[in-house]
Amino acid sequence: MEQSWTRAKGAFLAVFSPTVLWLFAFFLLPMGIIWAYSFGQNEGLVDIAVTGTLANYARVLQPLYLLIFLKSLWFAFLTTALCLVIGFPVAMAITFASEKTKAWLLVLIMLPFWTNLLIRTYALMAVLRTEGYVNWAYHWLWDETSGLLQMIGQAPLGAFTPLDLLHKNFAVVFGLVYVNLPFMVLPLYAALDRLDRSYLEASLDLGAGHLTTLFRIIVPLALPGIASGVLITFIPALGSYLTPDLLGGPDSQMIASVIERQFKRANDWPFGAALSFMLMYMTFAAVALQAILARRRAEARQ
Repeated sequence: MEQSWTRAKGAFLAVFSPTVLWLFAFFLLPMGIIWAYSFGQNEGLVDIAVTGTLANYARVLQPLYLLIFLKSLWFAFLTTALCLVIGFPVAMAITFASEKTKAWLLVLIMLPFWTNLLIRTYALMAVLRTEGYVNWAYHWLWDETSGLLQMIGQAPLGAFTPLDLLHKNFAVVFGLVYVNLPFMVLPLYAALDRLDRSYLEASLDLGAGHLTTLFRIIVPLALPGIASGVLITFIPALGSYLTPDLLGGPDSQMIASVIERQFKRANDWPFGAALSFMLMYMTFAAVALQAILARRRAEARQ
């Protein structure tokens, strides 16, 4: 006779109590302290008095910080859109590949996770800098094109000017796409791999083209994976710190860099806590929106 987990209270508590205690001690309690700090103010160099003030949140609404929040949202949105455009064909290629090829493609997607993010970011700096591999290839192409023009009697291209790619908004978005692309590909692959192939065969047999089948059959059926991929790509991109800090310039800072300065350089923990929780509130809003859309899709299918 099977026994319900709700009746085996002793076993249930033995299994889940360590996890609950761990989450409370190392997640909920520290977050609660930081949340309380967001309603406080500095007293001296090290003391913080929690007075219930909303001054820190009012300061967040200043145009300077609102602009940085909007820029962070724009970078996160652009990163998510590019990851979706790039990741969907990649996920489809993995889905329809042979079993042996599929395993190797999944390994290639997971491979960046086996390397530290700092090392990957420095590798991107080596690629994008003035003396990097992109400009090396560009210089070679420039010289070859100039030589070809001289061979056919045309004027050469002139002096080579390297591309200024690093410490720009382009470098930040490029780095964020590189870092977050696997977070988009894996949920898309999980959704596409569960598709009933008979729908695709029926669509093609009834005369629909490949593009029509893609947008009328595959994309609607893959919407749960798309929603999950968008969510888990947008949230890390929005709160990214290391990639914008190393690849971006003065005009490319995101909100995580401002939070880091408040906690470390400015020693203004209450304001840094308010900025952190504004970012968290935005994250909660994105999760809630995704949950509402998922529930509406479930109700529409019923």
